[in-house]
Amino acid sequence: MTLTLIDRTRRTDHATDHATDQGVTPEAAPEAPSAQAPDPAPRRATGREADGLAVASFVLGLIGLLAFNLLLGPTAIVMALLSLARRTRRPGRAYLGLALGVADLVVLAVLVTVNGTVAWNLGA
Repeated sequence: MTLTLIDRTRRTDHATDHATDQGVTPEAAPEAPSAQAPDPAPRRATGREADGLAVASFVLGLIGLLAFNLLLGPTAIVMALLSLARRTRRPGRAYLGLALGVADLVVLAVLVTVNGTVAWNLGA
């Protein structure tokens, strides 16, 4: 952090020296370019949101294999598709969430077909 402060000071001093050499007073010297640039934070937030959706779809799809597959399967599918539409940096995790969501629905279909119920039957 100290290096950052020193670099900013040097940049400011350099801009002031350059402005003084051209006959411009330091008060009229232009500000640092980073102060005028638009804030890129909204783009990062969108990327983080898409990454979060990819991870959440994976986790919900994984949990859905064991419980609440009627609810968690479709939720994992929707979250995976949203994260892929928003260009996540984790497409592999989004595809896994999509596959696990579909697998949740397949497990649900097998349970309904075999047992005639939407509940696990582990015992006799």
